[in-house]
Order: sequence, then structure tokens, then C-alpha cells
Amino acid sequence: MDLHLRDKVAIIGGASQGIGFGVARTLAEEGVKVVITARREAALTAAAERIRKQTGAQVLSIPSDVRKAEDCERVVESTLKAFGRIDILVNNDGAPPLGKIEDFDDVAWQKAIEQNMFSVIRMVRKVVPHMRAGGYGRIINVTSVSTRQPLVGLGLSVATWAGVLAYAKTLSLELGSAGITVNTICPGRVDTGRLEVVVRKRAEQEGHDPDKMMREILDEVPVGRLGTPDDVAGMVALLVSPRGSFITGTAIQVDGGLLRGVY
Repeated sequence: MDLHLRDKVAIIGGASQGIGFGVARTLAEEGVKVVITARREAALTAAAERIRKQTGAQVLSIPSDVRKAEDCERVVESTLKAFGRIDILVNNDGAPPLGKIEDFDDVAWQKAIEQNMFSVIRMVRKVVPHMRAGGYGRIINVTSVSTRQPLVGLGLSVATWAGVLAYAKTLSLELGSAGITVNTICPGRVDTGRLEVVVRKRAEQEGHDPDKMMREILDEVPVGRLGTPDDVAGMVALLVSPRGSFITGTAIQVDGGLLRGVY
């Protein structure tokens, strides 16, 4: 299926690995000019080279820390200098530390807010005027299914990403008439380094064997497997394409049926 994305320009965060890399590669396969960002320069450079070799697409890598306002501004300015437009923004990053809510001080909460919320707010603020000017805009926020079904130990992530859900829903109401859609992806158990960290941490806290806990986690997924970055990337590609123009203000879980709630 042709998603009619050729020559669109996308900024994808956290793209040196995991879901961000999967999204960048998938969009590049569709002919999108991709701008990838992450904090680790060496890993980001390697990711950009892999995407170029696998897709032949134009790839610009910009090492940056989305927790810093000046870095958000630099990413947008560099994208405009290189490609002259911005059509797609995928807000994706790592996640704050794991642990019990009662153990985190104000500093930890402030860092979580900067990482999960202010990074989204700042990037959106910078790109929306250019999306308006181009008459096309797609904003995707990558969070987690834990925002819909909270888990012990993920309090920093759940609380701040829940704010992103509310922000995105409001934003979709305000930007719809400008041809800009805003959606949030809530991945479930995706086979990335982050999942391994979460499982090890929970196993340590609860005194369980991490391998056994991983098997139990797998048993909870109705389709019988962990997700892959490409599973998430496929949904992102649809939503950012013209074929997704009537989908906005949603929070969509890509979780193999993990979420048990009806709504």
C-alpha cells in the first residue's frame, strides 16, 4: 500500500534504537526524509547509516537532549535549514527511572516532567507554525500502555505520560481545522532494551527470577508474543499519512491485546 508519504519531512526522537529507530526506518522506506535525534551521538550516527543503507532515504542525524529547550530549538532549526519544511513530528524518548513513587524527590519529578512532558510541549510549539504554513501536520506522541493500565514501579512515567494524553487531546481540538492531527501511541510489551530493564528491576524488587517473570509477561499477551518496534512503526506510518487524516485525538494501544479494559 502506498501511503503517499514520499518527500514528507519527519523528526523522530529517540531514534538511535528501539521504537524510535523502527519508526524512522519505516518512514524512510515510504520515502520520507527523516531527521533522527537521540542523546548518544555514536549510536545515533550508526543508526542513520543503517537507515540510509537499508532504504536509500535522506537521513539527517542531530545529537540532542530533548530535556533541554535549546536542543529542541536546534533540532527544528536544523531540520528547516536542511529540508525547508516539517510535516511530521514523532515525540519519542526513553523513560524516567523505575521505583516506588514515595522514593522520588522533587528533583526526580522535575526531571521526569522535563523528559516526558516539556519535551513534547516545546517540540510541538516549535513545529506547529511550520505545519500550519505547509497545510499538513502529523504529531505522534509515543508513551506506554501503562498510562491506561498502570504498573507498580512506573509512577514517574505513568503520571507524566498521562499529562501528555490530556495535552494531546486538547491540542487535537485546537489544531484540527489547520489540517494537523495529534495522536498518542501506547505500546505494550515491546522487545527492546527498556523492557529488559523493567523486568530486571521488578524482579529485583519482588524477589523473583527475571527469566520466569519474562515468561509470565509473555503469557499475559493474548497474541502470544512480544511486540517489535516495527509493530509500532506500522501504526505510526498509517497515522502520519494522508490515509490517517480522519484519525485525531486518539490514544491507541499497540499491545497484542494486553490491555484488559473495554475503553
